Amino acid sequence: MEKTFVMIKPDGVQRGLIGEIITVLERAGLKPLAMKLIRPSRELAEKHYPDTHDWYTSVGRKTIDGYAALGKDAETEFGTDSPTEIGKTVKSWLIDFLSSGDVLAMVWEGNAAVKNVRRLVGNTLPILADPGSIRGRFSIDSPDAANKERRPVSNLVHATSDIEDAVNEIKLWFPEFELGR
Repeated sequence: MEKTFVMIKPDGVQRGLIGEIITVLERAGLKPLAMKLIRPSRELAEKHYPDTHDWYTSVGRKTIDGYAALGKDAETEFGTDSPTEIGKTVKSWLIDFLSSGDVLAMVWEGNAAVKNVRRLVGNTLPILADPGSIRGRFSIDSPDAANKERRPVSNLVHATSDIEDAVNEIKLWFPEFELGR
């Protein structure tokens, strides 16, 4: 059985979707192992997001591509065409958002838990998420609205992307959790 980290972000908590989201995960056959409602400090939020050149560049390129798809020039909006610098700005938006309110941090277990949770939560862009996924059912935010307001896309849930990240995120959010259980 595999373990994964899932977080209901401030927008999901504020909208009262905790029960709905947990129900989706449970009905899929996943088992909750740990949960805590917490308002992340800026320090914890900073540690949650990677601090690597590759991550900043990847996020920056996605942002540049997203702006281009909307017919907008990222350089005009950000004052730079550097994917790395744009990625750093986006990370600051993410940190501001994550530390803006309560989140529900959770550890879940199940068969291929990482991939199955990713499938259940849907595409990170709610407008592209399958209608049956958590993001597809409960969010209608889009990159154009988020970019206009200079904030991250509100997509309700964070789901770990791979097993290595799951181990690291569980250790970060639940230092007391015993991974061997």
